[in-house]
Amino acid sequence: MSSLNEPGRRGAETGLKLEELQAKLSRQRGAELWRSLEELAGDPEFEELLHREFPRQAAEWPEGVDRRRFLQLSAASLALGGLTACTRQPAERIVPYVRQPEEIVPGKPLHFASAVILDGYAQPVLVESHMGRPTKLEGNPEHPAGTRGTTALTQAVILDLYDGDRSQVVSELGRIRTWPAFLRETRRAIRALEGMGGARIALLTETVTSPSLAAAISDFQARFPASRWHQYSAAGRHSARRGAQAVFEVPVDTHFDLSRAQVILALDSDFLASGPDTLRQARDFMRLRRLRGGEQSMNRLYSIESTPTPTGTLADHRLSVRPSQVAELAEALYLEISNTDTGGQSNGHGAWVQAVAKDLAAHRGRSAVIPGDYAPAEVHYLAHGLNDLLGNVGRTVTYTEPVEARPEDQLSSLGALVAEMNAGQVDILLILGGNPVYDAPADVGFAEAMLKVGRRIRWGAYEDETSEYCQWQVPAAHDLESWADARAVDGTVTILQPLIEPLYGGKTALEVVANLAADDEERPAYDLLRGYWQARDDSGDFERSWRRALHDGHMDGTAAAVREPELTVTDGVLDLDSAMREHRSRRKMEGFEVAFRPDPTIHDGRFANNGWLQECPKPLTKLTWDNAALVAPAMAQRLGFENGQWLAIEARGRRLEAPAWILPGHPDGSITLHLGYGRVRAGQVGNGAGFDANPLRTSDSPWLVSGARVEVLPKIHALASTQMHSNIELETREAEARHLIRVGSLHEYREEPEFAQHRAHSPDPGLSLYPPVEYKGHAWGMAIDLNSCTGCNACVVACQSENNIPVVGKDQVLRGREMHWIRIDRYFDGPAEDASAHHQPMLCMHCELAPCEVVCPVAATVHSDEGLNEMIYNRCVGTRYCSNNCPYK
Repeated sequence: MSSLNEPGRRGAETGLKLEELQAKLSRQRGAELWRSLEELAGDPEFEELLHREFPRQAAEWPEGVDRRRFLQLSAASLALGGLTACTRQPAERIVPYVRQPEEIVPGKPLHFASAVILDGYAQPVLVESHMGRPTKLEGNPEHPAGTRGTTALTQAVILDLYDGDRSQVVSELGRIRTWPAFLRETRRAIRALEGMGGARIALLTETVTSPSLAAAISDFQARFPASRWHQYSAAGRHSARRGAQAVFEVPVDTHFDLSRAQVILALDSDFLASGPDTLRQARDFMRLRRLRGGEQSMNRLYSIESTPTPTGTLADHRLSVRPSQVAELAEALYLEISNTDTGGQSNGHGAWVQAVAKDLAAHRGRSAVIPGDYAPAEVHYLAHGLNDLLGNVGRTVTYTEPVEARPEDQLSSLGALVAEMNAGQVDILLILGGNPVYDAPADVGFAEAMLKVGRRIRWGAYEDETSEYCQWQVPAAHDLESWADARAVDGTVTILQPLIEPLYGGKTALEVVANLAADDEERPAYDLLRGYWQARDDSGDFERSWRRALHDGHMDGTAAAVREPELTVTDGVLDLDSAMREHRSRRKMEGFEVAFRPDPTIHDGRFANNGWLQECPKPLTKLTWDNAALVAPAMAQRLGFENGQWLAIEARGRRLEAPAWILPGHPDGSITLHLGYGRVRAGQVGNGAGFDANPLRTSDSPWLVSGARVEVLPKIHALASTQMHSNIELETREAEARHLIRVGSLHEYREEPEFAQHRAHSPDPGLSLYPPVEYKGHAWGMAIDLNSCTGCNACVVACQSENNIPVVGKDQVLRGREMHWIRIDRYFDGPAEDASAHHQPMLCMHCELAPCEVVCPVAATVHSDEGLNEMIYNRCVGTRYCSNNCPYK
């Protein structure tokens, strides 16, 4: 056992022998591509994995799958496959996206425009329905928000609909009750407080963008004016709100038009793979990334990040730094561009800062500085200043009215609610969504304060950790079972129409709030939603406009209005001393820095019981069924631990234990912890997976904790990573001749556009498992442009949803038996401590001889190499083409 209290202290030598790996890389000619540190080191366990992975001549077959676990993992998939065929569509008139059917034709799907909601924002979708059963989600290409596609999370939402672990009945203290009984008894309790104006009633919701729900809450508060409404989302955009409020003194939303940005700087931002606007931003970014029709230029992306992200893999120039250094480098850039002395804020990256500042300044009005949703508020403050300084506002950057119904500092709101509960000022607490007992910051003490409330009511999709502390549980209707509305990221009102009647009698949040405020009558969600919009219709023909809204999935002309806020500046510059004062005080703490991020697959924990997402490999680590403490190779070397070894992390008097995962390219001196795991009431699929990182989070700094101490524990945890699956033994695959990854700069492309063909590999046709076929006319094929691929896994989950591919569980993934029909390989190149990552989608991963590793000879990686001097390492991802019937074979 050893410990490390300061990042510079040397511990035992890691078994991977990092010095030997670096020496090996230094001897390579050209790019040396590798998928894991074990592969690079020639680790004996890795060689054994290669020997045993494929079934033919394998050393041994896997043990049988436990029947109970199989049913747990497959229950939702079996329901999706047909066990709920007796269900039917709602009685209310829903409108299909293409045409209104007179009757359902067996075998012919119908498509309906609807939406799913994540973190309050509507994600527009087209829902495919077979005989009254929704089966698949796709993006809505005609929605004004411009998202068009879907993310991996959106694709997987369909599985949650059929999850048998969902909350299924109204209950009180564990006893089954009815919805009318709940309304009757809760109304009686609320009316008892009416004489006090509802002074002891509190509502807690997640971020609300729904106009109808916000109006229902407003009506509730009009009747009970002393009641209080609080909001909290665990993965909310807390830093963005604080940063905008600090620099503009009014709440605004920031939008980026990357189709007009030639130079982009990402400040700890994964804008290409996460966030409510990621789909539109990724598409706009790629418009200037593709080399087509003789184009000889492309945009340029710089990324400063504290943990490796999919966006960083596409960056032409990436700088990996500790979390606290991001704000300091942003400050140095601001000072450099404004011709002010940097004052030594560049932390040894002066040449990098000068080069980026020069490039940004040369593209005034054609650049964009994008802060990450989970970067500190100081980074957002500086990003607003940089965009203003560069003349980007009104061109590549616009500001609008907030999409949220009531924008507020949610962390302060949550703290105020806890203070009220601790003071005995709350008699009735109504929690609509979220899971604050599990994911509230540790210093708030939410669970303990809840116990001081007399009547605790929970509306939620699952009987989760928060439900355990509540007397009443009301099941929530799934988004695909709901009549509701919400605003998309651009503010456009998006209508949710149900594709199926609630499987478990679930209710919408609108039904709960509106009916509790009413006296005797009970109104269903459809009547409430339609009535709200009918009262606000000025078209003269509401029936026509309503049917059009249902058909299109949105209401025209409802996007958020553009605003032109003024920065709070002194003599034309930001008040950096005031903005950075708190940041610099945090930076003075010794020890490690711990960064928190929502998990790439299960987010803040709401998808913990979704088997598709649990088994979906995370973009860079390729971990499944677990989270881990992500650390740099240099840290592992100093402290002397290996992948899976448990670490004890202490910060601010709190401690948690987590298995380590060594991630090339991760900054030294910091640790990344993903949220969403360690659930104990998620459901049969998600219970017990991973560890809970929330105990280290605090309300004053929810995404970063400084001054952490680390201790290595003498125990190992088996982490199921797919990054070494489907390998072929190196001595038989002629890796050098095959050139699976082809890398070239934009300069090389200009000099010789077909340079990749010289590195082509033509396989022996006899290796194919399929007989030769003469195709007359069109042949199937697939082309993937990796200048446009972020490795986000949307295609992986979409394929699983389309084909209802089974989930096998962590034990079988450890044996290399996961069932995905599409996989996204991840390769590294460069030194381990500063490695660059590349993605390559692969089809048919279960092909015995892996013919999917053969790629078209026109494929190549091209990146922009302008803007920085030669000492800066250029990073990029390029183009791949994959087809079983490729004419180049």
